[in-house]
Amino acid sequence: MTETRIEAYPSLCDLRERFFSALLSDVLDDLGYVNQAMPHTIRPLDEASVMVGRARTALYLEVYERPQPGENPYELEITLVDSLEPDEIPVFACGLSGRIAPWGGLLSTAAKFRGSAGALMDGCVRDTREIRALAYPVFHGGIAPVDSKGRGKIVALDVGIECAGVKVSSGDLVFGDVDGVVVVPKAVEADVIRRASDRLKGERNTMAELAAGETLANVFAKFGIL
Repeated sequence: MTETRIEAYPSLCDLRERFFSALLSDVLDDLGYVNQAMPHTIRPLDEASVMVGRARTALYLEVYERPQPGENPYELEITLVDSLEPDEIPVFACGLSGRIAPWGGLLSTAAKFRGSAGALMDGCVRDTREIRALAYPVFHGGIAPVDSKGRGKIVALDVGIECAGVKVSSGDLVFGDVDGVVVVPKAVEADVIRRASDRLKGERNTMAELAAGETLANVFAKFGIL
């Protein structure tokens, strides 16, 4: 009787060690998901950072008035951070104005304590020295000293958002490294990971033959990877 071998689904730690953003982007392109890589404006605060985890989404509304007396402008921000589970990543849709800096040193400290895998936003980040000292991955759309208070506030948590033009839902796989950030929709995650594992083997074979002196044309004809 032939025994069927079932490969274990890789852990997030496995993905962090083996995969990279360009690999996942290529696989998503092949599947027709061509808008899953965030634009070049979204950068890691520390280029050594690798961020892999599950999205927790937050939608910001831009505002132009200071909070009323007794109003807590950070209420939903606090709710999100305090509810983070290990390996989750808060993903903030802040819009394109550049007026909102929702993330800083205190939130990074609280999120890291809860096991968060990092934070992602198309808005700005501040307290950069503190965050870098924490070695907590943060991917952002800019650096600015401004507070979000009086400029923006969260109006909804765990809803579908667009962060830097990429659709994100809570539970989606988020992968960030020095090349950028890719979001893998949960519906195709298993297929993407399987295909990425296969492609990775092909890339290693391609690299080995190129390093041995084979021509790029011959290697491409053999493996179809470039």
